[in-house]
Amino acid sequence: MSLDTRLSGILHVLLHMAEHHGPVTSEVLARAMHTNPVVVRRVMAGLREQGLVASTKGHGGGWTIACDMQRTTLRQVYDAVGSPALIALGNRSERPTCLVEQAVNAALDETFREAEALMLERLGSVSLAALSADFHARMVAGGHSIDHHTHSHDAENSR
Repeated sequence: MSLDTRLSGILHVLLHMAEHHGPVTSEVLARAMHTNPVVVRRVMAGLREQGLVASTKGHGGGWTIACDMQRTTLRQVYDAVGSPALIALGNRSERPTCLVEQAVNAALDETFREAEALMLERLGSVSLAALSADFHARMVAGGHSIDHHTHSHDAENSR
């Protein structure tokens, strides 16, 4: 089963952007995400349409956060990336004729709805600022400074 990592990836990018003073290029963001700058530009264009980021062209240009991180929730980012499926489970058949399968579907459908509602509520209760604060607390607890922040997999890849 393939996981949809778009939300996690874009939150990662947004937190990196929050640490930069000034615009960040697609190339820099692509290196942080181990992807192609074209992929970054495509995702960022969707976020720009939702008012979460802005872009400037030319020398010294790039992407900046355009939203208020205190007021912007993970739910808003989730919606901006297209509201991907939250649960990878589903019914074997959507319109079963078998009464047993109808009972199974009814039980699972209710469970899925409740789980999704809880997940969406949680995403709506966490701001980008709270996520950034958690990152900073982890840096302090680990004895790191922002100037020396690197990904552990970046260090592994440079060996």
